[in-house]
Order: sequence, then C-alpha cells, then structure tokens
Amino acid sequence: MRYTPALLLACLALFMSVGRAFAADYPVLPLGSDLPDFNLPAVDGKNYTPADFKSDKVLVLIFTSNHCPTAQAYEGRIKKLVTAYRGKGVGFLAINPNHADAVRLDEMAYTDLGDTFEEMKIRSEYAGFNFPFADDGPTQALSMKFGVIATPHVFIFDQQRKLRFQGRIDDSEREDLVKHRDTANAIEALLAGKEPAVTTTRVFGCSTKWADKVADNKRWREKVRNEPVSLERADAAALRELRANAGTGKVRMINVWATWCGPCVSEFDELVEQNLIFRQRDFELVTLAAQFPDEEAKVLKFLQKKHASTRNLIFGSTDKYALVEALDPEWNGALPHTLLIDPEGKVIYRQTGSIDFLALRRAIVPALNAITPWPGLSE
Repeated sequence: MRYTPALLLACLALFMSVGRAFAADYPVLPLGSDLPDFNLPAVDGKNYTPADFKSDKVLVLIFTSNHCPTAQAYEGRIKKLVTAYRGKGVGFLAINPNHADAVRLDEMAYTDLGDTFEEMKIRSEYAGFNFPFADDGPTQALSMKFGVIATPHVFIFDQQRKLRFQGRIDDSEREDLVKHRDTANAIEALLAGKEPAVTTTRVFGCSTKWADKVADNKRWREKVRNEPVSLERADAAALRELRANAGTGKVRMINVWATWCGPCVSEFDELVEQNLIFRQRDFELVTLAAQFPDEEAKVLKFLQKKHASTRNLIFGSTDKYALVEALDPEWNGALPHTLLIDPEGKVIYRQTGSIDFLALRRAIVPALNAITPWPGLSE
C-alpha cells in the first residue's frame, strides 16, 4: 500500500478523533444509567421508541453513519450480529448521530453518500441492512444524552434497560485481525444473566459531527470559494494526452460542457463539489469547454462564478470534430460528456448526458481505493 501525504493527514485526523474520547463534546452515558427515551424516524418509514423493543431481553443501540469509512467497514459485521441473535431476544437499532450539514465535503472522500435522511435510505437499501436505521441528526438530542464519541459507538442495555456495556464492536476495522469481539461477548453474557467481562472500551472512528460544526463548514466553503480559477486552451495533441492519463498515478475525470448547454450548467455546481470531495486523494477533475477559442473570456467568467478551482480547459482550435475524435472516439459529440479514467488509461465510467452523481461516486471510490486503500480496509 502507498500512503500519500493527504492520506496520512486523513489518518491523523482520525486518530485525533479517537483522542477526543477523553474530552468528548458531551459526557458518555455512565454504566448503570437508564435507557433515555427517544422517538426517532427510521428509513423504513417507522418511528422507533423504546416500546418497540419491550419484549427483548437485550437492546443494542449502534450509533453509525454513512460517510465514515470506519463505520462502513463494520456494516457487514453489524448485519452478522443481527442475524446471529435474531430470535434470541436481542433488539438492534442503528442510529445516525451526525448533523448532515456539519459534514464537510472533504470528509467524504471515501464514501458515496453523506448523512442526510434521504441518503440514509439509499445506503440502507444498497447495503442490505437487516436492522432499522434511525436518524437523530437534525436535533442530536439523543446523541447528546449518550455522548456519542465516534461512529460506530455501541451501547447495550439489559432487560431492565440499564446500560451494561458501551464501546466498540470489536478491536479491528479489518475483520481478519479481530481478536476481541466485545459487543458479541457482552450480548452473550447478558443473555446468560451474567455481567460482561468487559463493560467499557475505547471507540475508533470518525468523530461525531455536532451541529456547532456547521459554522466551521460554512467558513471552509467560503475559503474554497476564494481559490483562484484559471482556463487554458487544449489542442488535439493535448486532448489525446489528457485521455491517455499516462504517468499521473491518478483517477482522472473529464467533463465536457458548454455555457450554452442547459444540462451542463444545471449540474455544474455538483460537478465542482465532486472535486472538493475527492481532490485530497489521487484524483483530478478536468473541465473541458467545447467552445471556440474566441469564447474564452465568456467561459472563464462562468468558471469564476462557479468557483471552479479545478483544471479547466477550452477547445484550442475551431475544428471541433477533430477535438472530439482526439478526446474520445466513442463519443458522438452530444453534451455533456463525462469520462472517468483509471491510472492505466482505462475508461471506467462514460456518460453522455446528465451525470448520475451517485453512480459516478460508486465508480470513483473503488478506483481510488485500488490506488490508496483506507488503512482500515484489507487490500
């Protein structure tokens, strides 16, 4: 595995979130505490309260999230836990603690989805969750009571709904390295009427995104809006080189657009966001205006208005058909047109017409992980 400076910075930020376990924004709910009341909407259309689990001997609440790669690494294991204890008197409820607007775009470089309720629905269906997934993000009232440190963070209550365990699912993001299955062990002990051998552990993952971080997000957005925007011409040779993507070591996305193209303009803000999400990794977004060279000033003005601090190109000659052929012989010339190219020059996503950004991100993330995997994931 090769670690880039950006990846190492991301790891450092994650370790810092672990350190905050000792100085959390809200104190962690003490062992022996009663289960706090709640009434939370879930992706299945229901609202969940403690009464929904009244027949269960053990109740497991798992605070988790969409955007966090550590949380994603545990999704399969959560599903296995639910399957293993289904019908044995154990209830499970997953809860998103994050305020969606507090998640910065550059914190989403390892995910296809953020933490909005609509995105929770998509994630639950896509990943085949076999447990209810509820949202506390808008108010975070329950998460504050629990003092959720990071995702995932587990709280287990006995039949009297007293807190008997809080901490991690197990001791490694990589399942093949797991030695201590703390959550499963605690469940087994409580089902047997015993005290869990381990009642508290540290947690490891992405720090809870409290609502007070929304202001920080806005300041960051303003900072990136002030980044310089430039534009350069590209002839046929430059476009062939761009398409080959040789020697960059990056996943390159090329979006061909025009100021007079309605679909291009309507999706441009979201296009720029993809750059802000993934640029800390081995990723490059190149915009290519399919317009005549003498329209350069008009194109640059549009790019500046959209704060497109990407690599921006414009057709460098008046022979548009030659330029189309140089960039992508399979392209019929319709706009917008998007290519995603891996470091070997292979096209892994091609779309003529409006971009399906979710499908695009689901192509980008695995391609980037093939270059520099998240340290918690097996190669």
